[in-house]
Amino acid sequence: MTATALPRFEELLAPGTWRTIDFISDLHLQAAEPETFDAWRRYMSETPADAVFILGDLFEVWVGDEPAQEPGFAADCAAVLQATADRASLFFMHGNRDFLVSDGFLRACRTTPLPDPTVLGFAGQRWLLTHGDALCLADTDYMKFREQVRNPAWQREFLSRPLAERQAIARELREQSEARKRSGVEYADVDGAATQAWLEAADAQVLIHGHTHRPADHALAAARQRTVLSDWDARAEPARQEVLRLTAAGLQRIAFD
Repeated sequence: MTATALPRFEELLAPGTWRTIDFISDLHLQAAEPETFDAWRRYMSETPADAVFILGDLFEVWVGDEPAQEPGFAADCAAVLQATADRASLFFMHGNRDFLVSDGFLRACRTTPLPDPTVLGFAGQRWLLTHGDALCLADTDYMKFREQVRNPAWQREFLSRPLAERQAIARELREQSEARKRSGVEYADVDGAATQAWLEAADAQVLIHGHTHRPADHALAAARQRTVLSDWDARAEPARQEVLRLTAAGLQRIAFD
């Protein structure tokens, strides 16, 4: 995507019965980090929200739905979603780690797939929701990778491979990502001009996104705002388990513990 290209903005109007909406992203759930999974499971069982929007990277990796069909970590995650769906509306937006989560899996979890980007109408305002990676235009290598792996033909070919092969490829990609982090490389932030253009085209005042792991609130031109979600890591000191909560009074950051 170039700085001048604009996506299609899907729209979702919140039902009048909703009073509280939660946004989370970048939990990167994985079996190797049970503390973060346990924190997420507790949050999902305790949140008072009428709706929970998961804006990408709920999972550290997802190479197909097969693991969720057998006892294990993926099935445990599915059970949390299913249990929460008894009390709240759930929405899932794909991230750069879990873009292969299928609509079939989400339907089984009674979770609604959410196009990226989507404009949410709530409390008389328009809130623009995205994972955030599509706006990191300066990371040209990633943008090429994103274009490749979001292609339906590429996804069909990849998912046709044996599960063990897909898991091996995912491990290799994770190792490359960790090596890049250790090298001290500076990751690109979202593009300012593209962000402003998205907000103007969507007729929205606030952009809510994750991906960058840089939680903050940024004032933009024309009284607009960019609000960045936190990632989750229950093992960090202090633990990062932040929820962004929206009510008629506005946005509030909640440190879940």
